[in-house]
Amino acid sequence: MTRKTLWQVSVTVPAEAEEAALELLSCHLAAGAAGYRAADAPQATVSVYSPTPPASGVLEALHQSLRQLEHSKLTARQDQIKVRRIRQENWAQSWKRHFKPLVIGRRLLVRPTWSRRRAGTGQHVVVLDPGLSFGTGHHPTTWFCLRQVVASRARDGAASFLDLGTGSGILAIAAAKLGYGRIDAIDDDPEAIRTARHNARRNRAESRIRLRLQGLRSLRLRVARTYDLVCANLTSDLLIAHRQRIAAQVSPRGVLALAGVLRHEFDSVTAAYAELGFRPAIQSSRAEWRSGRFVRSVSGERSGAAGERARGWRKDRLMRA
Repeated sequence: MTRKTLWQVSVTVPAEAEEAALELLSCHLAAGAAGYRAADAPQATVSVYSPTPPASGVLEALHQSLRQLEHSKLTARQDQIKVRRIRQENWAQSWKRHFKPLVIGRRLLVRPTWSRRRAGTGQHVVVLDPGLSFGTGHHPTTWFCLRQVVASRARDGAASFLDLGTGSGILAIAAAKLGYGRIDAIDDDPEAIRTARHNARRNRAESRIRLRLQGLRSLRLRVARTYDLVCANLTSDLLIAHRQRIAAQVSPRGVLALAGVLRHEFDSVTAAYAELGFRPAIQSSRAEWRSGRFVRSVSGERSGAAGERARGWRKDRLMRA
């Protein structure tokens, strides 16, 4: 049997920049990210694993993004990017070291395949093997989206859900476990779709989720059926560039969960969606990330004046964890 190899891309950053580096590496390299930091250590090592070596252009873009962390008052002086080839079993052991069971409220337990933790009364279980795709629920942005999936469920099972950039499939599987009706999930990475389908099958939810290999550009601006909840855990540039297509998927009284945004980028994302009639009803700030639960403004609430919009946003509840 031939031993498969993977390419590891790792970077060392100050401990306070670990969460930001996790998101940047996973987005630039379209692969799962894992962080490691010894107790009380001032630095953390963040790694991603890919079946193919990264292109030089991708590494350069990653380097620039890491340097931009300085805008968030995070120093990334140790951002020496290291690339090496490793055996695939070493990658699997890395996930076992960092992926622990996660509880979302009283309704949801996310655990890895190797954990034997049992669910509590009334708690649904998602058993996850992240594969090479991003999404275990531990990152602040995924955690926020899971919270929205739990909060937006309907007791009659009529709620519909769209997962944009499904990664490991964790959000769609959670929606299936919680009794959502129509569940669609898309990703433009074939490896992510394979991993999500594997995870859905493991959770006996494959028949409940429609997985599609699809990019944001192919989303229709005019749709016959919209969704009660749309989760978009994407980078801010994608959220802004495709805002009209993303917003078009949300039902008139639906919820749009936007995540994957650094704190200093959130105002730009909020302003872009305000132009389409959305406002953040809830905001969550964890580490260097800010996410939002957006709803459509009521008739007469919208205003072209930036100052009025800003005053309205400040009245919204800020949810901190």
